[in-house]
Amino acid sequence: MVTLSWKHHTLIQALISRGPLKEKEFHSIFTGVTGRNPGTVKKIFDKYLLEINKELSYVHFELKVCRDQYDGQVCYGVVNNVSDDQSKLGTKYSVPQIAFFKGIIEAIAQDEAAQGCISGFDALNIRLENQISSEASSSQQQVPPAFRNFSMSQKEKTLDELVRDKWLCRTREGNIGLGIRSLLDLRSWLRNNDVPSCEVCNEAGVKADLCPTDGCNVRIHKYCLKKLLSQRDDKRCSGCGKPWPLSKITKSEAVDEAMNEEESETQAAAPKSKRKRQLRSHGDSTENGSSQASLASTSGANARRVTRSGHSR
Repeated sequence: MVTLSWKHHTLIQALISRGPLKEKEFHSIFTGVTGRNPGTVKKIFDKYLLEINKELSYVHFELKVCRDQYDGQVCYGVVNNVSDDQSKLGTKYSVPQIAFFKGIIEAIAQDEAAQGCISGFDALNIRLENQISSEASSSQQQVPPAFRNFSMSQKEKTLDELVRDKWLCRTREGNIGLGIRSLLDLRSWLRNNDVPSCEVCNEAGVKADLCPTDGCNVRIHKYCLKKLLSQRDDKRCSGCGKPWPLSKITKSEAVDEAMNEEESETQAAAPKSKRKRQLRSHGDSTENGSSQASLASTSGANARRVTRSGHSR
């Protein structure tokens, strides 16, 4: 068994107390704690993550990494791998709030256009009674009073809390999308509910470009499409064999994207003297906080199956 040092503990505490972090912020914390830059010591950085995950596995937690599908940035977060009744008791959200959240993520996942969001108006008009299990409905059980009495102001407050806690997000257009915590925690839920995966990275294509061919379910994330275009001009859909419409992204945009990635790598290899000055100005303390059990663990039981060819409303 690997004995974790205070440096490992600080990294874990940062992710638990602050929630999922963008790669740049997490790398900055790693540099402040260890005195090393992940961009130049990737093997050491990966070793830290491996050691942390070995220990977290004993309590059924895991440090995961994924891309934010709305801006393409890499993010790190600690998630709960257990969805039993005991873990559900750890959430700060009430039963009506959880039902409200489940209704929103189902509506987003069922979007055939893969826009990855719904309007704030549609979110506030989610009907909580639709989250009652089919078994309860068949027995003609009445809607719980807590569901009937969940007011519009309570929905607005819950929406703000879910955005603040990174379960949901607000897009540039003001719509409601999945937050990075949901993208980390709901991977298996999205897969089990037939949300088509991205052709390139195999992650669920919640927000993605669609193949325009009727009957073809292939999706590609915008950032994955940029990477493809920077590598070659010709791209055919693996599903239908027809050319993929690349007109939405110009060749120059894709090249710029590739150059930005190279520039980030170059900055990671900055002179040691510069890194030392950054370290002296960087605090290594993290906010105190405790983790709560995964809200997403409550999201699988009553979910409707999702297909691109059709779905129930």
